[in-house]
Amino acid sequence: MSNSFMKLKDETAIDLITLSSMGIRLTPLDRRSVHTGNLYEMRSTSAESNVLNVAASLGLNTKVLTKFVADSPISALIKGELRKRNIAFEGVSVPQGGPWGYRHQFNIADAGFGARGPRVYNDRAGEVGLTLSADEFDLTRIFETDGARILHLSGLVAAMSESTGKACLDIASKAKESGTVISFDMNYRASFWTGRETELREIFSEIASLADILLGNEEDFQLALGIRGPEAGGTNLSDKIDGFKGMIGRVSESYPNARIFATTLREVISANRHAWGALLCVDGTWFAEPLREIEIYDRIGGGDGFAAGLLYGVLKGYEPESWLQLGWASGALAAGSAEDYASPADEEQLWGIYSGNARVKR
Repeated sequence: MSNSFMKLKDETAIDLITLSSMGIRLTPLDRRSVHTGNLYEMRSTSAESNVLNVAASLGLNTKVLTKFVADSPISALIKGELRKRNIAFEGVSVPQGGPWGYRHQFNIADAGFGARGPRVYNDRAGEVGLTLSADEFDLTRIFETDGARILHLSGLVAAMSESTGKACLDIASKAKESGTVISFDMNYRASFWTGRETELREIFSEIASLADILLGNEEDFQLALGIRGPEAGGTNLSDKIDGFKGMIGRVSESYPNARIFATTLREVISANRHAWGALLCVDGTWFAEPLREIEIYDRIGGGDGFAAGLLYGVLKGYEPESWLQLGWASGALAAGSAEDYASPADEEQLWGIYSGNARVKR
């Protein structure tokens, strides 16, 4: 990409920023299922903060815009986890309002094992993030005074509530005015869209019209944006890739501002083993990472890891082929980790994963 696409590195600027509703994931130990688990691990997580983690781990400036519950031990845990991950945060704290008031979302999920696939149970009633508003942040300071190079938005947040959808659009509009590159991972979830299809299609289309980078699978583009899907064809991987390319051609006609499109490719062999690949289109030029088998510790967050590695490559000014390779490696690292995100020790570790070099380093 040309330098005109990406703001030049400024030591005081935020490299990668996102809007997120932070929450808690509960995971049964020893890969047990949720209904049979007795001991659980609790950690702070969100899809959007997962996308920041590669850049944060490798020394870039990252920040999550969010909202907290005042005087909550869960809020304290979230803030502590973000600090450990080298992710700055900004957001107001609101009173809980009693036992039936605000709280952070809980995500209860196992990792599956063998033929038993993982299951995820979302508990989001009373979630404080449902009330996120752009008015809660000093967007002029963030995007003009401090500066931000990439804003990453997720359809999970955009679809949470009327308030969060407007917040995503307002923040994207301000970022666009300031010359910030906008990345949008559509993350379509049918349960979020039920009864709100017309409202959310409009919001998603407006955000996508501002985006420079669009991430998603076939379902995301079809159901979130109303784009006609791949033409009927064969079922092998080559046919699927050709169909996806055709669909992206239609997306680019409808959203001409977008210059980068990417998706992951996944074939599930078992809960512990997947074939993992990816596709990237940059200004009409396609790059492909063929499916390769990888071991899975916990698949949740693999797609976020892919986005994290890809955006890190963009921020570093690498060539598009390297963006895809770093995305593939970061997704594989996240899926091979107990956490929902990739935390590379250094960039060399990512290149080692990509090259298949799992030899010990002493």
